Amino acid sequence: MDKDIPQDEATVLLRIADGIGHVTLNRPRNANTIDITLAREFMHAMQRCEDEASLRAIVIRGNGKLFCGGGDLVAIHANGDGAASYVRELLVYLHEAISAIARIPVPVVAAVQGAAAGAGLSLAAACDLVVATHSCRFVMAYPKVGLTPDGSATWFLPRVIGLRRALQLALTNRELSAEDAMQWGIVSDVVADEALEDRVTALATQLANGPKHALGEAKRLLRTSLETDLETQMVRETDAICRALRRPEAMEGFKAFTEKRKPEFR
Repeated sequence: MDKDIPQDEATVLLRIADGIGHVTLNRPRNANTIDITLAREFMHAMQRCEDEASLRAIVIRGNGKLFCGGGDLVAIHANGDGAASYVRELLVYLHEAISAIARIPVPVVAAVQGAAAGAGLSLAAACDLVVATHSCRFVMAYPKVGLTPDGSATWFLPRVIGLRRALQLALTNRELSAEDAMQWGIVSDVVADEALEDRVTALATQLANGPKHALGEAKRLLRTSLETDLETQMVRETDAICRALRRPEAMEGFKAFTEKRKPEFR
């Protein structure tokens, strides 16, 4: 049964169904740009996903023509001398939401259409998998308005695409096509514009039908690997696979293998 948060005038929608959390940025008239309200509601949505034991995968998407146009420059500018305080509070919420994406023990998929600019690019880069439409564009955007990157861009991008390419995006404001973004490693899959929902639904369903604990452990191992040495990481791998061997998922996987059938991890 679906579980919905109140959606009257909500800037972020959350729907949980069949083990999949659907998180939707819902400011289509404003290119899903991020103001304090959206950042706060996005944080709450991701926190609820963390607390929802039935979740096996999450999809983050933007309502309308664009995935996310970055920060709401109109709202920021309207705060005048208080703009810095406004952005500081906004980033408390946004950064906590992105931290949740990184630590939540299920795969998080970004469905990206139109454009991912500024913090929208940061958000896409923070997700585990990114499916983008052919017409989509990716751009840092910050240099145009004399600002520096936020939303975790300076942490994720060097790790995802390398320091040189991250510097190129941040310093030259180079715009990437969806195909470029896939070649660089920001995007996992590129599909026709009209095929985005079908592809994302199929991917999320595949992930939700997979071994939840094993996928969560794999995500954790990979995301923490760059902060540790080889020997420590191999110890972590040993501990993780031994824990996995004691779980019902592995028992079902081995049984299905011997019976030459598809495993049913639910």
